[in-house]
Amino acid sequence: MGAGLTVSIVDDDEAVRLAVASLVRSLGWAVRLFASAEEFLASGQVNDTTCLISDERMSGMSGAAMHDRLVQLGYSTPLIFVTAFPTPELCAKVGAHGVLAVIEKPFDAQTIEHWLNVALSRS
Repeated sequence: MGAGLTVSIVDDDEAVRLAVASLVRSLGWAVRLFASAEEFLASGQVNDTTCLISDERMSGMSGAAMHDRLVQLGYSTPLIFVTAFPTPELCAKVGAHGVLAVIEKPFDAQTIEHWLNVALSRS
């Protein structure tokens, strides 16, 4: 399904990061994992990311700040925020510069699969 396409997952919670990675791999996508927004931005892998799944609240740079930085750098990588704290400000970003969705934790596999398929259709 997702052959040759890579999902980057950015979350400072290792258990969540690994669980989301397992789910995404089970759907046939290649996965790269990052423990922080800063690590992702410095990785040199931004250009090779087909879709980005990120937590919003992380130590250091937030997911929204990472998104803003990506936009400043000229990227519009499809992005899915997964958060326990969906704020109105975060939800307002949906549709802007590649933000596909804000998914509230806990989430189900079908929701992630749906939004990954939306990202695939845009790439």
